[in-house]
Amino acid sequence: MRPLAYRVRPSAIDELIGQKEAKVFVENFLQGKRRSVMLWGPPGTGKSSAAHIIEQHYPDSYFAISAVTSGIQEIRKVTGTAESAQTPPVVFIDEVHRFNRVQQDALLPFVENGSIILIGATTENPSFSVTSPLLSRLQVIVFHALEASEIREILSRAITHDPYVKSLGKTLTDECIQAMANSADGDARAALNLLELAVTTIEKETIDLADLQDILERPLYHDRSGENHYDLISAFHKSVRAGDADASVYWLGRMLEAGEDRLFVLRRMIRIASEDIGMADPNALRFVIGAKEAFTTLGSPEGELALYQAAVYLACAPKSNALYLMEKRVKDLIRKTGTPGVPLYLRNAPTRLMQDLGYGKGYIYAHDDPEAALALNYFPESMDDVKLYFPKEAGFEKRIKEIIDARKKAARGRAKPYRKTS
Repeated sequence: MRPLAYRVRPSAIDELIGQKEAKVFVENFLQGKRRSVMLWGPPGTGKSSAAHIIEQHYPDSYFAISAVTSGIQEIRKVTGTAESAQTPPVVFIDEVHRFNRVQQDALLPFVENGSIILIGATTENPSFSVTSPLLSRLQVIVFHALEASEIREILSRAITHDPYVKSLGKTLTDECIQAMANSADGDARAALNLLELAVTTIEKETIDLADLQDILERPLYHDRSGENHYDLISAFHKSVRAGDADASVYWLGRMLEAGEDRLFVLRRMIRIASEDIGMADPNALRFVIGAKEAFTTLGSPEGELALYQAAVYLACAPKSNALYLMEKRVKDLIRKTGTPGVPLYLRNAPTRLMQDLGYGKGYIYAHDDPEAALALNYFPESMDDVKLYFPKEAGFEKRIKEIIDARKKAARGRAKPYRKTS
């Protein structure tokens, strides 16, 4: 027997729950306004169901390909059929992001000249997973995670319409159905799988919430390499940057509970300590390095508390992006000026020849005369008074600003003791 999620798949537009944009697309398609599209959204939101509705209306010219199991040969078979067809066939490719560039490029000329109508489905952001030439020829239809009320409607319909489920004679309480809908996290397929598991394994005529406890736990949806992976770390980073400790630990918890790589999170924390805190609190970097060491020593789950501790510290630390901006200025300056030579007075002179050539001549040892040493130009000779680091009035960086200002004031009080003359 096929899975329940397959058996109750919609075969008509009015059976497609939610996804208003998708409904409009399917309705227009069935009216003859056929166009190639990319269906993009999380798992279990109706992408395959929308394609299935179209299949019911074009059974003789509909071809389904799974990018997981198919390759270039299957693509060539379908496109070869298209060349002799009177009307362009509809080609549905599930998990299209798994096709490599060569496989995607093989579709391009047929989509371009309209000899096939391509319907692709993907859980990955097509901006990154589909080649630009192919994507530019497709309309993207976005599918959103379903609301719990929409999933509840799908479950109720399965209970009353699926012959096998009805034959079991089971009754589910309202609280039980609602719990299934809530736990699905927007994924109708997961909810239907849970329903099927409950009615086939729980030996009771009336199933209530307490009966679900052993099977209700479900891993949160998370893709370690896809958009969800980067969305969560982005939300965490921005929450820390804004100083919201509560939001920071929430997004951190979302990642940890979903199975995110702990070292990936710690590496981002190390970046935050330099990019968003910097010299406003130099201890932030040491603190995160300590958290990393604590986690690698203890492992999961004991070591995860150190990640929460680091997240709170980073969120509450004074913020400064002065180091981040300085890095950009340094890179821009190097791109603009190239690689001028090191002034002779800043070079070492380990040999007699180098001494005779003037290496090290005019250099002042800072411990002998600090103020005179400050008056030297430590940049290439064509770059006087370059300013790259602008400390802010935040935390310890305020003290650093005072030190730099004092240095500049002392340097202005002394004439530069040495400059090369041409």
